[in-house]
Amino acid sequence: MRRNPQDGDRLRPVDLARRHGLSTQAIRNYEAAGVLPVAERTLHGYRTYTPLHASALKAFLALVPGHGHATATSIMRAVNRDATGEALRLIDESHAQLLDDRRTLQAVEAALRDLEPVPPERGDTFVGPLSRRLGIRPATLRKWERAGVVQPRRDPRTGYRVYTAADVRDTLLVHQLRRGGHLLEQIAPLIAQVRSAGGVAPLESTLRDWHARLAARSRAMLTGAAALDAYLDCRPAPADGAAG
Repeated sequence: MRRNPQDGDRLRPVDLARRHGLSTQAIRNYEAAGVLPVAERTLHGYRTYTPLHASALKAFLALVPGHGHATATSIMRAVNRDATGEALRLIDESHAQLLDDRRTLQAVEAALRDLEPVPPERGDTFVGPLSRRLGIRPATLRKWERAGVVQPRRDPRTGYRVYTAADVRDTLLVHQLRRGGHLLEQIAPLIAQVRSAGGVAPLESTLRDWHARLAARSRAMLTGAAALDAYLDCRPAPADGAAG
């Protein structure tokens, strides 16, 4: 049987804010954004919150580390308009992205295991075919070149960029590391070391950190799910015909 926290103690914005180290303006902003249910007003126009709002805020703050601020906001908006199915779909998408990130990490590790030997000067390609292979724009490859993570040579006759097999290898690694959330300034020295040393040892610490971040994100999703489930359990039952 559902509880109805709307009938519980009344809370001021400052009461919610202090519990979570937030400002009262942040509480008002969350309400305006749809993260919290709409608050009732006193005769003098002051907002009054209830334990239901406290549960909503707790759920939102628990969702953010695993899903990100934007997705957590969308989840709470959906729940608060009784579109629970939409909220669950958003959560499923985050889990699918996490699984995809895990597969990306596995792909990076597999690619690193297969780095050597690189066939010398075979498999040369140009910007267009390589960008299509990766599903990115040619401008992105040029950006990576400016950052020093890819170093194609220039054809002396045409001036076109030419990517050797080693360049393609580096580009694939950059692409995979970018998908893993690493910044170009973090990737550049790693690729440079792999290129100069001819080995994958410089990436071992990065991969360990990547594993740790994925594990932390997965745990955060569990924490967020528990808090959201508690909020769903204490929300009033939706009216007939409401989105599910």
